[in-house]
Amino acid sequence: MYGAISVLLLGGAACPKKPATTKRAQRSAMPDSADQMGFGVRHVLTNRGVSNGELLADTAYMYEDGTRLEMRRVNMTFYTAQGVKDGVLTSKTGTYNSRLQRLEARGDVVVIREDGKRFSSQQLVFDQVRNQFFSDSAFVLNEPKRELSGIGFESDPKLNNFKCLKSCKGIAPVQVPTR
Repeated sequence: MYGAISVLLLGGAACPKKPATTKRAQRSAMPDSADQMGFGVRHVLTNRGVSNGELLADTAYMYEDGTRLEMRRVNMTFYTAQGVKDGVLTSKTGTYNSRLQRLEARGDVVVIREDGKRFSSQQLVFDQVRNQFFSDSAFVLNEPKRELSGIGFESDPKLNNFKCLKSCKGIAPVQVPTR
C-alpha cells in the first residue's frame, strides 16, 4: 500500500507544473473616488462678479462635490477688469479648488503675458483671493530685455512685482556711459 502511494506522489512530482497566471484588471480611465469626469471642461473665474479668467482642461476629475478639479492639459486665459486678454497659462496637469479659489499648475508650466514676458517652471500656484502667483520650484522669467532665474518666487499675475526667493540670477544688457 505504501509503495502505491509513493509511486503516485513521485509520479505527480515529475509532472511539469503550469505557471499560475492571473489576469490583470483593466485600468479604468476614471479614478474610483471621482464624483464626475468631464471632457472639454470650461470654468470661468470671477472676482466680485467680474470675469478675470477662463480655465479650460482637456479632462477633469471632480471631487468633493465639484469643488476640486483634477485636470489634464490645462489652459487658463487671464483678463483685465475691462475684459481684455492679458495672458495665458498652460500646463500638463493642475488642481483647481473653488473653495480656496486656487489653481496649482504642474508639469511644463508656461505663462505668456501680452507684454512679451514669458515665465516657465514645473509648478506654479495662482491664488485668486490674494491675486498672486507663487512657487517653491525652479523658474525662468524672460522679459524683452532681461532674464531672471531662481528657485521659488512670489509675484502679481502681471509679473511686475516679482520677488525671487533663492538662488536668484539675472541677465540684462548694461549701457556703459561714454565720455
